[in-house]
Amino acid sequence: QVQLVESGGGLVQPGGSLRLSCAASKRIFSRNDMAWYRQAPGKERELVARITSGGSTNYADFVKGRFTISRDSAGSTAYLQMNSLKSEDTAVYYCYTKVAVSIEATVEHWGQGTLVTVSS
Repeated sequence: QVQLVESGGGLVQPGGSLRLSCAASKRIFSRNDMAWYRQAPGKERELVARITSGGSTNYADFVKGRFTISRDSAGSTAYLQMNSLKSEDTAVYYCYTKVAVSIEATVEHWGQGTLVTVSS
């Protein structure tokens, strides 16, 4: 069973920065893609950024140039560096990965979320 635990959220002023971390109970990020999602109040959960097992990254248009996704070499922790934060970035941020358990089956794993509030 894989557990994901996010940390690093909090209150920050517009234009500020935060770094979110996602700690996995197993070294899975080097073998599996992982992603950060977010969900703002009253809105659907949306993809923020993704990093593949090979290290390729892609970002939602609304964070390009401001956010950076990465992971450590051990594959047990992933990060989301968030710069130039805006009020519209206020949301609960979730860590996500999908692990193959057989040739045909995968299991999705979500963290509990960490709240990011951007406000003056």
